[in-house]
Amino acid sequence: MDTWEAYLDEHKDRFIRELEEFLRIPSISGLADHRQHVYKAAEWIEARMAEAGIESVHIMSTGGHPVVYGDWLHAPGKPMVLIYGHFDVQPVDPIDLWESPPFEPVIKDDRIYARGASDDKGNMFIPITVAEGMLKTLGSLPVNVKFLFEGQEEIGSPQLPDFISANKDLLNCDLVVSADGGQWAEDQPALILGTRGLVAVFLDVEGPDHDLHSGVYGGTIANPIHALARIIDSMHDADGRITVEGFYDDVRSLTNEEREQMARVPFDEGDYLRETGAKRLFGEPGFTSHERAWARPTLEVNGIYGGFQEQGMKTVLPSTAHAKITCRLVADQDPSRIVDLLVRHVNRVAPEGVKATTTVAEKGAMPYLVPADHPGLYIAGGVLRDIYGREPYRIRSGGTVPVNFLFLQHLKAYTIVFAFGLRDERIHSPNEFFRLASFMRGQKAYGMLLHRLEGEFKQG
Repeated sequence: MDTWEAYLDEHKDRFIRELEEFLRIPSISGLADHRQHVYKAAEWIEARMAEAGIESVHIMSTGGHPVVYGDWLHAPGKPMVLIYGHFDVQPVDPIDLWESPPFEPVIKDDRIYARGASDDKGNMFIPITVAEGMLKTLGSLPVNVKFLFEGQEEIGSPQLPDFISANKDLLNCDLVVSADGGQWAEDQPALILGTRGLVAVFLDVEGPDHDLHSGVYGGTIANPIHALARIIDSMHDADGRITVEGFYDDVRSLTNEEREQMARVPFDEGDYLRETGAKRLFGEPGFTSHERAWARPTLEVNGIYGGFQEQGMKTVLPSTAHAKITCRLVADQDPSRIVDLLVRHVNRVAPEGVKATTTVAEKGAMPYLVPADHPGLYIAGGVLRDIYGREPYRIRSGGTVPVNFLFLQHLKAYTIVFAFGLRDERIHSPNEFFRLASFMRGQKAYGMLLHRLEGEFKQG
C-alpha cells in the first residue's frame, strides 16, 4: 500500500469487525456494576492504539473512571494536536424497545446498531484507524499528535478538571480536535462554534414539620406547594423571558454576522413541531428558534414534587415541596454568579410562612465559544467543504460539553469539533446506530485535516 487512503480501503472490513468488538464492551460509566467494563474498554483502546503504532500508550487513573493517553511526537516544528473522545456509554433502558441486544452489534442497511455506535465509539475509533494507516504506509504523521480518550464523559467528567490541571505539561497542545459530535445532515456539514454552560440547583420549600390534615389546617398554615409554585412562576414573564434580576447582565450579544450565519441554517417550523409534539413555538421575544436554542440562556424546571404522589387522593397539606432547576448558560455567564442570583431571587420572593432553600446540585459547567476567526475553524471548514461539496453551516450546540472549556482553561487551546454522527442516530436512546458511510467519510476527513494542519495552522 503506497497511500494511507489505499491502506484504509484495504483494511475497512477489519476495522468494522474491530468496531463491533469494541461495541460489545458494555462500558456504562453511570452504573456501578459496569465499572469493570469501563476499564475493559480502556484496556481495549490501549492495546488497539499500540497496535496502530501510536507511542507512549497507557491507561491513566483519574480517581474515577480512567483515561487512555498516547502520542506520536516526531514532527519537529509542526503543530501539536490533541485528539479527544470518550469510550463510556449511556445506560440502555428501556431494554424492551431495542430491536436487537444493545451490546451485540448488528449491521443492516449500511448501519451498525449498538449502544455507543455513534456516541462515541464509532467516532473516536476513526482517528485511531487514520493514524494506523499513515504510520503503516508513510511511517509518520504530518503533525505531532496526542490522544486522550476518557471513560466518564456520560456522567459529566467529574474527575477530568483535576486530571487536566495536574497533567497540563503532558497534554500541552496548540489545538484540540474532538471526535465527540456530529454533522448537520448526510449531505450537509456543520462547524460547532460553541456549547452552552450549565448550572443545576435544588429548590426546597419547608412548611410545617409534618404533613397536616388539609381540612383541619388548610387556610391557616402556608402550603409549601403553593409557595413553590409562586416562586417558580416568578422566574419568567408570560413571554418566557427570565425575570431573575441580573440574569442577563453578562450575556454576550449576538453580532449581526452571527445572526446572519444562524439564519442561513434551515428551520422548518412544521417539522420542528412534529418532531417535538408541541402545539406551537414559544420563547424569549426578539430571537429566532435557533438563536434561542444556541445563543440565549435558559432557566428550566426539570422536576417538581411534594405531597401525596400515589394513585387516588389523600387530603394532606404537605410539609415540603421540591423542584429541580437547570440553567443553560452562554458566553460570558459564570455558573457561580447565576447561583448567587437565583438564591437572592428565591429569598426575595418566597412567601411568608415557609422556608425556601436553594442549593447547588452539581458543579457547574462554563459556556464555550470559539472565536469566529480561529484558524482551526477555517482549516476544518475547508476539509468539510471539500468532502461534502457544500459550505458548512456555522452553528452552536444548545447542550453542554464541559471538556471544551476545560481544555481552554488549562491548556489555553481551543477545541474544534470534528465528528460524523448525525442527529437521527438515536444517541442515548434504544436502537442507537452509526452509518458506516460516515465511518469511511470520517477517515478521509481526518487524514485531510492532519495534512492541512501541517501546512496551514499557525502556532501561537
